[in-house]
Amino acid sequence: MSEICKSCGNVIAAPPSGGARYDPSAPHITPRIAAELIAHEGIVTEAYRDSVGVWTWSVGLTDACGHGVRRYRDNPQDLDHCMAIYAWALRERYLPAVLDAFGDHAPAEHELGGALSFHWNTGAIRRAEWMRRFRDGDVAGARDAIMNWCRPAVLTKRRRCEQALFFDGIWTNDGHATVYDVAKPSYRPTAGRRVEILSRLERLSL
Repeated sequence: MSEICKSCGNVIAAPPSGGARYDPSAPHITPRIAAELIAHEGIVTEAYRDSVGVWTWSVGLTDACGHGVRRYRDNPQDLDHCMAIYAWALRERYLPAVLDAFGDHAPAEHELGGALSFHWNTGAIRRAEWMRRFRDGDVAGARDAIMNWCRPAVLTKRRRCEQALFFDGIWTNDGHATVYDVAKPSYRPTAGRRVEILSRLERLSL
């Protein structure tokens, strides 16, 4: 029987089989970290309009990441390309700020994964009180403070998953993600299907 995470309600994922070892003294994005984040976001293979009308593509990427996404309007891409650009953005645009926020702390894989997921969603890792508390050694205070980032309320489940991952090492992704089509003429995501992604991520240079 599958075990359920008491914090976020998701099924706790089994430990990965094989793959490169993670070294906290040289923190880097692993396939498991990349897959955990994708599980929250999903993948849309062509450009769509998000809830406020911003053109978005792949794993929640917008033009702000430095890779123009409007080129993918009515131009769906294969999953390998979607994930390659996502991995590039995660590594080049998000990882540096997260590592800087840790200061002198060498993050474990689950800590890096939780912090990256939070920063990808909020862009606020450098000013987040919970990270400051963690860096100062107030782990209990940090655990509580991460839940201050739950607006809108739909983000509560994601914050609880990030809380469980960061502080307890509980992974909830099973190596699969939801891939969405795009409805026309609204350009909104629709008709999601579950696809295995971990093996694809393992082939990328993360």
